Amino acid sequence: MSQLAAREPETRSFEATVEAVEGREVVLDETYFYAESGGQPADRGTLGGALVEDVQKREDGEIVHLLAEDPADALDFEVGETVRGEIDDEFRTYAMRAHTASHALYGAGRKILDELGYGGFDIGEQKVRVDFTTATDITDDTLAELERLTNRAIWDSRPVSWEEIPQREAREREEIAFNTKTEEGVMSDSETVRVVTIEGFDWAACGGTHVSNTREIGPVTVLDRSNPGEGLTRVEFAVGPSAIRRRAEDVRAAREAAKTLDVGVAELPEAAERVSQQVEELEAELADAKETVLSGLLADLRENPVERDGDEWVVGTVEDFGPNEVADRARELAGDDEEAADAVVLAGKDGATFVVAATDGDLDAGDVVEDVTAEFGGGGGGSPQFAQGGGLDADPEEVVEYLEE
Repeated sequence: MSQLAAREPETRSFEATVEAVEGREVVLDETYFYAESGGQPADRGTLGGALVEDVQKREDGEIVHLLAEDPADALDFEVGETVRGEIDDEFRTYAMRAHTASHALYGAGRKILDELGYGGFDIGEQKVRVDFTTATDITDDTLAELERLTNRAIWDSRPVSWEEIPQREAREREEIAFNTKTEEGVMSDSETVRVVTIEGFDWAACGGTHVSNTREIGPVTVLDRSNPGEGLTRVEFAVGPSAIRRRAEDVRAAREAAKTLDVGVAELPEAAERVSQQVEELEAELADAKETVLSGLLADLRENPVERDGDEWVVGTVEDFGPNEVADRARELAGDDEEAADAVVLAGKDGATFVVAATDGDLDAGDVVEDVTAEFGGGGGGSPQFAQGGGLDADPEEVVEYLEE
Protein backbone atom coordinates (compact mmCIF):
# COMPACT_ATOMS: atom_id res chain seq x y z
CA MET A 1 0.00 0.00 0.00
CA SER A 2 1.51 3.32 -1.03
CA GLN A 3 1.60 6.42 1.16
CA LEU A 4 -1.39 8.45 -0.04
CA ALA A 5 -0.47 11.04 2.58
CA ALA A 6 2.68 11.92 0.66
CA ARG A 7 0.79 12.21 -2.63
CA GLU A 8 -2.04 14.34 -1.22
CA PRO A 9 -0.72 15.92 1.99
CA GLU A 10 -3.61 18.41 2.25
CA THR A 11 -6.15 15.63 2.85
CA ARG A 12 -7.29 15.59 6.47
CA SER A 13 -10.53 13.59 6.33
CA PHE A 14 -11.39 10.45 4.38
CA GLU A 15 -13.46 7.30 4.38
CA ALA A 16 -12.08 3.79 3.91
CA THR A 17 -13.02 0.15 4.33
CA VAL A 18 -11.73 -1.97 7.19
CA GLU A 19 -9.71 -4.87 5.80
CA ALA A 20 -8.38 -6.41 9.01
CA VAL A 21 -8.66 -5.98 12.79
CA GLU A 22 -6.32 -7.61 15.29
CA GLY A 23 -6.53 -6.28 18.84
CA ARG A 24 -5.82 -2.58 18.59
CA GLU A 25 -4.34 -2.86 15.08
CA VAL A 26 -6.54 -1.86 12.15
CA VAL A 27 -5.74 -2.14 8.44
CA LEU A 28 -7.75 -0.20 5.83
CA ASP A 29 -8.04 -0.67 2.10
CA GLU A 30 -6.44 2.78 1.77
CA THR A 31 -5.39 5.49 4.20
CA TYR A 32 -4.23 9.09 4.27
CA PHE A 33 -2.53 8.66 7.64
CA TYR A 34 1.22 9.04 7.27
CA ALA A 35 3.09 5.98 8.56
CA GLU A 36 6.29 6.79 10.46
CA SER A 37 9.16 6.73 8.02
CA GLY A 38 12.55 8.25 7.30
CA GLY A 39 12.66 10.60 10.29
CA GLN A 40 9.08 11.89 9.97
CA PRO A 41 6.78 10.78 12.81
CA ALA A 42 3.42 9.13 12.23
CA ASP A 43 0.28 11.22 11.88
CA ARG A 44 -2.07 11.68 14.80
CA GLY A 45 -5.86 11.70 14.67
CA THR A 46 -8.87 9.40 15.00
CA LEU A 47 -10.24 6.41 13.15
CA GLY A 48 -13.94 5.75 13.54
CA GLY A 49 -13.82 8.01 16.58
CA ALA A 50 -11.00 6.06 18.25
CA LEU A 51 -7.69 7.79 18.93
CA VAL A 52 -4.84 6.69 16.67
CA GLU A 53 -1.66 6.26 18.73
CA ASP A 54 0.71 5.19 15.98
CA VAL A 55 0.87 4.33 12.27
CA GLN A 56 3.47 1.92 10.92
CA LYS A 57 4.24 0.38 7.53
CA ARG A 58 5.05 -3.32 7.55
CA GLU A 59 7.66 -4.95 5.37
CA ASP A 60 4.94 -6.19 3.03
CA GLY A 61 3.78 -2.59 2.51
CA GLU A 62 0.65 -2.92 4.66
CA ILE A 63 -0.08 0.18 6.76
CA VAL A 64 -1.25 -0.56 10.31
CA HIS A 65 -3.11 1.91 12.54
CA LEU A 66 -2.57 1.33 16.26
CA LEU A 67 -5.60 2.55 18.28
CA ALA A 68 -5.35 3.88 21.81
CA GLU A 69 -7.89 1.35 23.09
CA ASP A 70 -9.10 -2.07 22.00
CA PRO A 71 -12.01 -1.43 19.61
CA ALA A 72 -13.76 -4.49 21.05
CA ASP A 73 -14.12 -2.58 24.30
CA ALA A 74 -15.25 0.70 22.78
CA LEU A 75 -16.33 0.56 19.14
CA ASP A 76 -17.47 -2.11 16.73
CA PHE A 77 -14.74 -2.37 14.09
CA GLU A 78 -15.72 -5.04 11.61
CA VAL A 79 -14.04 -6.18 8.42
CA GLY A 80 -15.85 -4.68 5.46
CA GLU A 81 -17.16 -1.72 7.47
CA THR A 82 -16.65 1.84 6.23
CA VAL A 83 -14.96 4.12 8.78
CA ARG A 84 -13.95 7.78 8.74
CA GLY A 85 -10.39 8.86 9.37
CA GLU A 86 -9.68 12.33 10.77
CA ILE A 87 -6.07 13.49 10.69
CA ASP A 88 -4.81 15.97 13.27
CA ASP A 89 -4.49 19.11 11.14
CA GLU A 90 -2.11 20.99 13.43
CA PHE A 91 0.43 18.18 13.68
CA ARG A 92 0.27 17.24 9.98
CA THR A 93 0.80 20.89 9.03
CA TYR A 94 3.77 21.12 11.39
CA ALA A 95 5.29 17.95 9.95
CA MET A 96 4.84 19.21 6.38
CA ARG A 97 6.48 22.53 7.19
CA ALA A 98 9.30 20.98 9.21
CA HIS A 99 10.06 18.34 6.58
CA THR A 100 10.15 20.88 3.76
CA ALA A 101 12.32 23.14 5.92
CA SER A 102 14.88 20.33 6.20
CA HIS A 103 15.06 20.26 2.38
CA ALA A 104 15.48 24.03 2.29
CA LEU A 105 18.32 23.80 4.83
CA TYR A 106 20.02 21.15 2.72
CA GLY A 107 19.54 23.37 -0.33
CA ALA A 108 21.27 26.16 1.59
CA GLY A 109 24.08 23.73 2.39
CA ARG A 110 24.55 23.07 -1.32
CA LYS A 111 25.69 26.67 -1.71
CA ILE A 112 28.31 26.84 1.04
CA LEU A 113 29.34 23.30 2.08
CA ASP A 114 31.94 21.25 0.19
CA GLU A 115 31.53 17.55 -0.60
CA LEU A 116 28.02 17.68 0.78
CA GLY A 117 26.15 14.49 1.62
CA TYR A 118 22.89 13.70 3.40
CA GLY A 119 23.08 11.60 6.56
CA GLY A 120 19.51 11.73 7.84
CA PHE A 121 17.01 13.92 9.61
CA ASP A 122 14.41 13.76 12.35
CA ILE A 123 11.34 15.82 13.27
CA GLY A 124 10.88 16.43 17.00
CA GLU A 125 8.20 18.30 18.91
CA GLN A 126 10.27 21.45 19.39
CA LYS A 127 13.15 21.09 16.94
CA VAL A 128 14.26 19.37 13.76
CA ARG A 129 17.71 18.07 12.92
CA VAL A 130 19.53 17.43 9.67
CA ASP A 131 22.76 15.42 9.51
CA PHE A 132 25.32 16.52 6.94
CA THR A 133 28.45 14.86 5.68
CA THR A 134 30.77 17.60 4.50
CA ALA A 135 34.43 18.54 4.26
CA THR A 136 33.55 22.05 5.47
CA ASP A 137 33.97 22.95 9.13
CA ILE A 138 30.54 24.20 10.20
CA THR A 139 31.39 27.21 12.38
CA ASP A 140 29.09 29.75 14.00
CA ASP A 141 29.42 31.91 10.89
CA THR A 142 28.47 28.92 8.74
CA LEU A 143 25.36 28.32 10.87
CA ALA A 144 24.36 31.95 10.48
CA GLU A 145 24.75 31.72 6.70
CA LEU A 146 22.76 28.46 6.56
CA GLU A 147 19.94 30.17 8.44
CA ARG A 148 20.05 33.23 6.20
CA LEU A 149 19.97 31.22 2.98
CA THR A 150 17.18 28.96 4.25
CA ASN A 151 14.97 31.89 5.22
CA ARG A 152 15.76 33.59 1.94
CA ALA A 153 14.50 30.51 0.07
CA ILE A 154 11.33 30.70 2.16
CA TRP A 155 10.93 34.40 1.43
CA ASP A 156 11.42 33.78 -2.29
CA SER A 157 8.24 31.64 -2.29
CA ARG A 158 9.74 28.81 -4.30
CA PRO A 159 7.28 26.18 -5.59
CA VAL A 160 7.62 22.71 -4.08
CA SER A 161 6.63 19.67 -6.15
CA TRP A 162 7.02 15.89 -6.10
CA GLU A 163 6.97 13.18 -8.70
CA GLU A 164 7.94 9.58 -9.15
CA ILE A 165 10.63 8.99 -11.74
CA PRO A 166 12.56 5.89 -12.85
CA GLN A 167 15.11 4.94 -10.22
CA ARG A 168 17.92 4.68 -12.79
CA GLU A 169 17.21 8.24 -13.97
CA ALA A 170 17.18 9.53 -10.39
CA ARG A 171 20.52 7.89 -9.63
CA GLU A 172 22.06 9.44 -12.72
CA ARG A 173 20.99 12.98 -11.76
CA GLU A 174 23.79 14.36 -9.59
CA GLU A 175 21.60 17.06 -8.06
CA ILE A 176 19.24 14.57 -6.36
CA ALA A 177 20.21 13.93 -2.73
CA PHE A 178 19.83 10.39 -1.45
CA ASN A 179 19.92 9.37 2.19
CA THR A 180 20.67 5.69 2.59
CA LYS A 181 19.44 5.64 6.20
CA THR A 182 15.99 7.00 5.48
CA GLU A 183 15.13 5.76 2.02
CA GLU A 184 12.27 3.56 3.19
CA GLY A 185 9.12 5.20 1.87
CA VAL A 186 11.02 6.87 -0.97
CA MET A 187 10.41 4.11 -3.50
CA SER A 188 6.83 3.30 -4.48
CA ASP A 189 8.20 0.10 -6.07
CA SER A 190 11.54 -1.26 -7.14
CA GLU A 191 11.58 0.73 -10.37
CA THR A 192 10.73 4.30 -9.33
CA VAL A 193 11.86 6.92 -6.87
CA ARG A 194 9.83 9.80 -5.44
CA VAL A 195 11.72 13.07 -5.86
CA VAL A 196 10.76 16.26 -4.02
CA THR A 197 11.90 19.48 -5.66
CA ILE A 198 12.20 23.00 -4.31
CA GLU A 199 12.35 24.87 -7.59
CA GLY A 200 15.91 25.85 -8.43
CA PHE A 201 17.10 25.15 -4.90
CA ASP A 202 16.95 21.52 -3.81
CA TRP A 203 16.17 18.04 -5.16
CA ALA A 204 15.86 15.00 -2.87
CA ALA A 205 14.58 11.44 -2.90
CA CYS A 206 11.94 11.57 -0.19
CA GLY A 207 8.69 9.89 0.80
CA GLY A 208 7.44 12.47 3.31
CA THR A 209 4.70 15.10 3.32
CA HIS A 210 5.53 18.63 2.16
CA VAL A 211 4.01 22.04 1.61
CA SER A 212 3.49 23.21 -1.97
CA ASN A 213 5.44 26.46 -1.61
CA THR A 214 8.34 27.43 0.65
CA ARG A 215 6.45 30.48 1.94
CA GLU A 216 4.21 28.05 3.87
CA ILE A 217 7.18 26.90 5.98
CA GLY A 218 7.37 30.04 8.08
CA PRO A 219 10.47 31.30 9.90
CA VAL A 220 13.41 28.98 10.60
CA THR A 221 15.88 29.51 13.45
CA VAL A 222 19.08 27.46 13.54
CA LEU A 223 19.74 26.38 17.12
CA ASP A 224 23.00 24.46 17.35
CA ARG A 225 25.36 21.94 15.82
CA SER A 226 26.96 18.76 17.15
CA ASN A 227 28.95 15.75 15.96
CA PRO A 228 26.95 12.52 16.40
CA GLY A 229 29.76 10.45 14.91
CA GLU A 230 30.25 8.57 11.66
CA GLY A 231 31.67 11.68 9.99
CA LEU A 232 28.40 13.60 10.45
CA THR A 233 27.66 17.16 11.52
CA ARG A 234 24.21 17.58 13.02
CA VAL A 235 22.43 20.92 12.61
CA GLU A 236 19.32 21.51 14.73
CA PHE A 237 16.71 24.14 13.95
CA ALA A 238 13.21 25.24 14.94
CA VAL A 239 10.27 26.00 12.65
CA GLY A 240 7.29 28.29 13.09
CA PRO A 241 6.19 29.37 16.61
CA SER A 242 9.13 27.68 18.36
CA ALA A 243 11.51 29.40 15.91
CA ILE A 244 9.88 32.77 16.61
CA ARG A 245 10.08 32.16 20.37
CA ARG A 246 13.73 31.20 20.22
CA ARG A 247 14.62 34.17 18.04
CA ALA A 248 12.79 36.50 20.44
CA GLU A 249 14.72 35.00 23.37
CA ASP A 250 18.01 35.48 21.54
CA VAL A 251 17.20 39.08 20.66
CA ARG A 252 16.09 39.83 24.23
CA ALA A 253 19.29 38.31 25.63
CA ALA A 254 21.43 40.22 23.13
CA ARG A 255 19.75 43.52 24.01
CA GLU A 256 20.16 42.91 27.74
CA ALA A 257 23.84 42.07 27.25
CA ALA A 258 24.34 45.16 25.08
CA LYS A 259 22.68 47.32 27.72
CA THR A 260 24.91 45.87 30.44
CA LEU A 261 28.03 46.53 28.37
CA ASP A 262 26.73 49.94 27.25
CA VAL A 263 27.16 49.18 23.54
CA GLY A 264 24.92 48.56 20.56
CA VAL A 265 23.86 45.02 19.68
CA ALA A 266 26.10 45.08 16.59
CA GLU A 267 29.08 45.91 18.83
CA LEU A 268 28.48 42.95 21.16
CA PRO A 269 31.14 40.61 19.69
CA GLU A 270 33.88 43.22 20.03
CA ALA A 271 32.70 44.20 23.52
CA ALA A 272 32.51 40.57 24.62
CA GLU A 273 36.05 39.94 23.38
CA ARG A 274 37.25 43.01 25.25
CA VAL A 275 35.55 41.90 28.47
CA SER A 276 36.93 38.38 28.06
CA GLN A 277 40.46 39.72 27.81
CA GLN A 278 39.91 41.89 30.88
CA VAL A 279 38.60 38.90 32.82
CA GLU A 280 41.65 36.84 31.84
CA GLU A 281 43.95 39.63 33.00
CA LEU A 282 42.08 40.01 36.28
CA GLU A 283 42.13 36.27 36.88
CA ALA A 284 45.88 36.21 36.30
CA GLU A 285 46.34 39.13 38.70
CA LEU A 286 44.12 37.44 41.27
CA ALA A 287 46.07 34.19 40.96
CA ASP A 288 49.34 36.10 41.52
CA ALA A 289 47.86 37.95 44.49
CA LYS A 290 46.54 34.72 46.06
CA GLU A 291 49.94 33.08 45.54
CA THR A 292 51.60 36.00 47.33
CA VAL A 293 49.11 35.82 50.20
CA LEU A 294 49.50 32.05 50.49
CA SER A 295 53.30 32.33 50.45
CA GLY A 296 53.18 34.91 53.26
CA LEU A 297 50.73 32.80 55.28
CA LEU A 298 52.81 29.65 54.97
CA ALA A 299 56.00 31.58 55.80
CA ASP A 300 54.39 32.78 59.05
CA LEU A 301 53.27 29.25 59.89
CA ARG A 302 56.77 27.95 59.15
CA GLU A 303 58.20 30.43 61.68
CA ASN A 304 55.96 28.97 64.41
CA PRO A 305 56.02 25.19 64.07
CA VAL A 306 54.35 22.76 66.45
CA GLU A 307 56.39 20.01 68.09
CA ARG A 308 54.79 16.57 68.22
CA ASP A 309 56.65 13.50 69.47
CA GLY A 310 59.96 15.13 68.66
CA ASP A 311 58.93 16.08 65.13
CA GLU A 312 58.41 19.56 63.75
CA TRP A 313 54.94 20.12 62.30
CA VAL A 314 53.66 23.14 60.39
CA VAL A 315 49.97 23.40 61.25
CA GLY A 316 47.44 26.13 60.41
CA THR A 317 44.31 27.28 58.62
CA VAL A 318 44.21 28.51 55.03
CA GLU A 319 41.21 30.74 54.44
CA ASP A 320 39.97 31.42 50.89
CA PHE A 321 42.02 28.56 49.43
CA GLY A 322 40.91 25.14 48.24
CA PRO A 323 42.73 21.84 48.79
CA ASN A 324 44.13 21.77 45.26
CA GLU A 325 45.56 25.27 45.66
CA VAL A 326 47.54 24.40 48.79
CA ALA A 327 48.54 20.80 47.95
CA ASP A 328 51.72 21.63 46.01
CA ARG A 329 52.87 24.21 48.56
CA ALA A 330 52.35 21.72 51.37
CA ARG A 331 54.55 19.22 49.54
CA GLU A 332 57.24 21.89 49.09
CA LEU A 333 57.27 22.70 52.81
CA ALA A 334 57.63 19.00 53.67
CA GLY A 335 60.43 18.42 51.17
CA ASP A 336 63.81 16.77 51.58
CA ASP A 337 65.95 19.84 52.31
CA GLU A 338 67.24 20.66 55.77
CA GLU A 339 64.76 23.49 56.36
CA ALA A 340 61.74 21.33 55.50
CA ALA A 341 59.21 20.44 58.18
CA ASP A 342 58.61 16.85 59.15
CA ALA A 343 54.88 17.32 58.47
CA VAL A 344 52.69 20.06 57.05
CA VAL A 345 48.97 19.86 57.91
CA LEU A 346 46.62 22.58 56.65
CA ALA A 347 42.87 22.91 57.22
CA GLY A 348 40.47 25.09 55.28
CA LYS A 349 36.98 25.33 53.93
CA ASP A 350 35.91 24.66 50.36
CA GLY A 351 32.18 24.18 50.87
CA ALA A 352 32.96 21.71 53.68
CA THR A 353 36.05 21.64 55.88
CA PHE A 354 39.05 19.83 54.43
CA VAL A 355 42.50 18.82 55.64
CA VAL A 356 45.72 18.41 53.61
CA ALA A 357 48.76 16.58 54.99
CA ALA A 358 52.26 16.30 53.50
CA THR A 359 55.29 14.67 55.16
CA ASP A 360 58.95 13.93 54.51
CA GLY A 361 58.10 10.24 54.30
CA ASP A 362 59.14 9.23 57.83
CA LEU A 363 55.67 10.17 59.07
CA ASP A 364 52.65 8.71 57.22
CA ALA A 365 50.41 11.46 55.79
CA GLY A 366 47.60 8.93 55.37
CA ASP A 367 47.70 8.17 59.09
CA VAL A 368 47.45 11.90 59.87
CA VAL A 369 44.34 12.31 57.71
CA GLU A 370 42.84 9.11 59.10
CA ASP A 371 43.36 10.41 62.64
CA VAL A 372 41.59 13.71 61.76
CA THR A 373 38.63 12.05 60.01
CA ALA A 374 38.25 9.60 62.90
CA GLU A 375 37.83 12.60 65.18
CA PHE A 376 35.68 14.84 62.97
CA GLY A 377 34.08 12.51 60.43
CA GLY A 378 34.35 12.74 56.67
CA GLY A 379 36.70 10.67 54.57
CA GLY A 380 39.91 10.76 52.62
CA GLY A 381 43.16 9.03 51.85
CA GLY A 382 46.39 9.21 49.92
CA SER A 383 50.01 8.10 50.02
CA PRO A 384 52.49 8.07 52.92
CA GLN A 385 53.87 11.41 51.73
CA PHE A 386 50.62 13.16 50.80
CA ALA A 387 46.96 12.71 51.73
CA GLN A 388 43.83 14.79 52.07
CA GLY A 389 40.38 14.47 53.57
CA GLY A 390 37.08 16.31 53.29
CA GLY A 391 33.57 16.57 54.63
CA LEU A 392 34.81 17.19 58.19
CA ASP A 393 32.18 18.07 60.78
CA ALA A 394 34.17 20.90 62.30
CA ASP A 395 35.53 24.34 61.55
CA PRO A 396 39.16 24.56 60.31
CA GLU A 397 40.14 26.22 63.61
CA GLU A 398 38.86 23.22 65.56
CA VAL A 399 40.92 20.89 63.41
CA VAL A 400 44.06 22.96 64.02
CA GLU A 401 43.43 23.07 67.79
CA TYR A 402 43.12 19.28 67.79
CA LEU A 403 46.40 18.91 65.89
CA GLU A 404 48.22 21.36 68.18
CA GLU A 405 47.24 19.48 71.36
